[in-house]
Amino acid sequence: MAEGTSVAEGTSAAEGASAGASEGGERPEARLERAVRAAEQALIEFEIAVETFRVEVENFSRLHHQKLGPMYARLDELDASIAEARAARTGDPEDLRRAQEARAAVMPLPGVEVLFDDWIDSDGISPEAAAMLTERPVRPPQRVRPSEEVRRLYRELARKAHPDLAREDDDRKRREEFITRVNAAYARGDEGLLRELAQEWEAGPAPAEERLSESEELYARLEWLAQRKDLLSVVARELEESAIGSMLRLAPEDPDRLLEEIAEQLRGQVSEREAELATLVQ
Repeated sequence: MAEGTSVAEGTSAAEGASAGASEGGERPEARLERAVRAAEQALIEFEIAVETFRVEVENFSRLHHQKLGPMYARLDELDASIAEARAARTGDPEDLRRAQEARAAVMPLPGVEVLFDDWIDSDGISPEAAAMLTERPVRPPQRVRPSEEVRRLYRELARKAHPDLAREDDDRKRREEFITRVNAAYARGDEGLLRELAQEWEAGPAPAEERLSESEELYARLEWLAQRKDLLSVVARELEESAIGSMLRLAPEDPDRLLEEIAEQLRGQVSEREAELATLVQ
């Protein structure tokens, strides 16, 4: 990922830059301190990149399912109908077996947990669910794609309030709760709320002043940062290698065009299947 600078690289760069300044009798702890700060910033930038891509994958997945899901379902249904029509013509046991498998592969009706997805949130029943229950027109799912300004606000807040910058448990807890709200606002693309959160952070208690750490604590901190980076690398790799992530990486700047190309291919396949089915049932 473009923004995913590794902690190891950040640490090496910081140590290299500090080596020349140490000739004047600088304490070893000062060099470690700079290495830790560089590693912290590298990790935060990496986390921002991972979270940004996660939101993009989630949004693209929702749009992919909304736009292409019915086409995939139609193809499955046509495949099953074709196999059944062929088996009815031939009576061949192998054709009958294939027909049964094709019918079994047709997407089943969604379960209750799928039907009620996103219907209920912290504010109660959603507007979409209320519309269905009152027979009012249902608003289609809103597409969320964070704007450049939303991205900028999110990155700025993440860099200031990230839990990895905490030095004490109370400060870490405060930061974790705050960043959870920041992530939720970013996922919704809510620029206004992000601005309010930025004001809230600035008005909050000032972070505790950093003190010079002992070598053992700094080494432990570097080790923790490296482990955290490794965990994030696994998450990033899983996102990138997922079916939706792989598709999104093909056209990161214009996913709508990619979806339209896939939709066009699927429409062609549907037409071919319909023609084939028509010849079998004549």
